[in-house]
Amino acid sequence: MHAPAPDAHAVPAEISRSWLLVSARDRDAFDPAVASRADQVILDLEDGVDQSFKSEARGYVVEWLAGGGRAWARVNQRSGDFWADDLDALRGRTGLAGVVLAKAETPEQVTETFDRLGGVTPVVALVESAAGIENAVAIAQARGVFRLAFGSGDYRRDTGAGATDLAMAYPRSRLVSASAVGRLPGPIDGPTVSTSHPVVRDQSESAVAMGMTGKLCLDRRQLPVINECISPTVSDIVWAREFLQEFNARGRVVRDGSDRPRLHRAEKIDALARDLGIDP
Repeated sequence: MHAPAPDAHAVPAEISRSWLLVSARDRDAFDPAVASRADQVILDLEDGVDQSFKSEARGYVVEWLAGGGRAWARVNQRSGDFWADDLDALRGRTGLAGVVLAKAETPEQVTETFDRLGGVTPVVALVESAAGIENAVAIAQARGVFRLAFGSGDYRRDTGAGATDLAMAYPRSRLVSASAVGRLPGPIDGPTVSTSHPVVRDQSESAVAMGMTGKLCLDRRQLPVINECISPTVSDIVWAREFLQEFNARGRVVRDGSDRPRLHRAEKIDALARDLGIDP
């Protein structure tokens, strides 16, 4: 059993669970996406837009941000033809929460994106290839990087790997370990294509078990399940608060070697629950 989802708009990006992708060409979907239960909304200028409509979609995003909208934007890959135009259009835009850099493969690509945006806009590095996975630690330490995310579909196309938990264990583990080395929040897992709640739940729980702390999302119907699965459970929150109460009552004296690991886990669960607004 998991606690109910809090107000999505109050969830900081560092701990955001659901990241809803919306085609930047579908401007009528921007407001409904922001009003949904998504912790964060990403207006997709990359795979979600055909090449012939890139300029048009970019204009929709700029216009919407200028009108008071707030969201992230997925920009095209550094090595492609549209990266510079995306960043030049987005730089300094009020309401731009940050950018998701598609197909990030090197730390330099992340830092160049960060610098071109003025050195103030956070960059989520979307790792989608074998090269990116192998460079994950360096990417996680790049100046300007905010979180790592997993482009699982493109990774499978690049490597020929299947979609099973076993096949995805290595790239997920690389991103989790790299995030820890880079002192970043936990990485954001790739999307689930199915809208079946049992399938979304199973894949979300697998991601959490690997250490992922967020998930890309393609459909608003997936949001409640993703938010629930990635939130601390009611039982974990109750355990954490009872442990902290007992630990504080005895003067925070460590009794054995298990106390410090349990204290760290309890404090982390309690802080996350408070930040998410969960009070069981």
